[in-house]
Amino acid sequence: MEDNGEDKEFLVLEYAENDKLYVPTDHLDRVGAYVGAQDQPPTLTRLGTAEWARIKERVKGSTREMAEELLRLYAARKAAEGHEFSMDTIWQRELEDSFPFQETPDQVRAIDEVKADMEQIKPMDRLICGDVGYGKTEVALRAAFKTVSDGMQVGLLVPTTVLAQQHYATFSERLSPFPLQVEVLSRFRTPREQQDVIEGLEQGTIDIVIGTHRLLQKDVRFKNLGLVVVDEEQRFGVGHKETLKRLRSQVDVLTLSATPIPRTLHMALTGIRDMSVMNTPPEARLPVKTFVSEYNEETIREAILREIERDGQVFFLHNRVRNIEQTAADLAELVPEARFMIGHGQMPELELEEAMEAFAAGEADVLVCTTIIESGLDMPNVNTLILDRADRFGLSQLYQLRGRVGRGEHRAYAYLLLPRGRQITEAAEKRVQAILEASDLGSGFRIAMRDLEIRGAGNLLGAAQSGQIHAVGLELYGQLLEEAVSELMAPAKAAMVIPSLLTAPSSYPG
Repeated sequence: MEDNGEDKEFLVLEYAENDKLYVPTDHLDRVGAYVGAQDQPPTLTRLGTAEWARIKERVKGSTREMAEELLRLYAARKAAEGHEFSMDTIWQRELEDSFPFQETPDQVRAIDEVKADMEQIKPMDRLICGDVGYGKTEVALRAAFKTVSDGMQVGLLVPTTVLAQQHYATFSERLSPFPLQVEVLSRFRTPREQQDVIEGLEQGTIDIVIGTHRLLQKDVRFKNLGLVVVDEEQRFGVGHKETLKRLRSQVDVLTLSATPIPRTLHMALTGIRDMSVMNTPPEARLPVKTFVSEYNEETIREAILREIERDGQVFFLHNRVRNIEQTAADLAELVPEARFMIGHGQMPELELEEAMEAFAAGEADVLVCTTIIESGLDMPNVNTLILDRADRFGLSQLYQLRGRVGRGEHRAYAYLLLPRGRQITEAAEKRVQAILEASDLGSGFRIAMRDLEIRGAGNLLGAAQSGQIHAVGLELYGQLLEEAVSELMAPAKAAMVIPSLLTAPSSYPG
């Protein structure tokens, strides 16, 4: 357009009721992107009204309350006295040297930060955020061993029985050279076995217990609890989270999450929430090759045979229990060369446990299963995932499920199958597109995953804040939260009234 007699370029911003604002390109730095969940478009406001200012003011008030609450919790934790763990022992070094992989730089940093927290008198409350399969379990394992070395007990809380079983196998194997007792408490165990574990915890004969929310029930008492590790906290209900909150002020708590936390929030919370972010993929890890196609028998047969030829295994995910047997029978007819097995959450505990163990031992080529494989399962020999009706899954589910393959050194393949000849919703199409775009490693932390980030923000800050994030977008929300924290911490810094806040692990970028 012409401006003062010369041609200039402008950006046109459209508001409600067809209002338009022309921004000259030399003022582009004043325009920020709105980042919000993809399925809810933001509400537009009119130009020249106070609507936007009111929305911003409301969000600002909310972030201030949020920041006050976080600072209060942080100050209370600083003042609380927990157990001051001693420095690493020779056994600790032996355990760490037995790790069969090369630690990534982020992993080393996370481990150091966790140990530093444990060696302080205040109870630890650290969140470890890392992509699927980036070695968060190893960080937890080392922290658990450090706790036991000081004569204290560890409770590891996981969302599913299958995952509890797997962590149990990992911990038992890694810790077998040392004189300590690891047990599992979940519905895979008979009532008698459960009772034995509960008695062992109370008497102190069991050092590490891995369990589902069964661990949070009233009859479970520890003789000397030193560390609680929570895997995927967002999968637990509100009641369970409250119980965990109470624990946080007394014992060290380590939370692991694969839902990425947005960088803006990470920055805003530096100094009031201890977080370690793991972004680097393990060495020799290749990204999962992802294909999207309509349901096609030829593709399925080819994918299964290709995997069997290289001695690998396949997850065929069909999320409908009522006809999963029929699906398995159809597949067996389609690929008679392969051996099939079924696994889903409604099977009797023992049967499911036996099926999982048999499959892990290589007794079948294809596991026809539901989303029970979603949480943290680690089977390096499974390198093909075929996902039936991919349009029915949420983005974070698609992302987590795809992370179940490609955990070894072989190239892994994921086939997302859509219904043949049927329209899928626009939202589903966007999700599938996002997962296709995010196919390089660690892409969970990229913009295509912003849906996840928004969910991550909601998990970290609580549901009430999700609405505020939606109102102004993630970027601006992060900015407002950062300002609120800054303002609240400034008087403390100036007057030295709250010295407890000043010992924050890293100074606040205010």
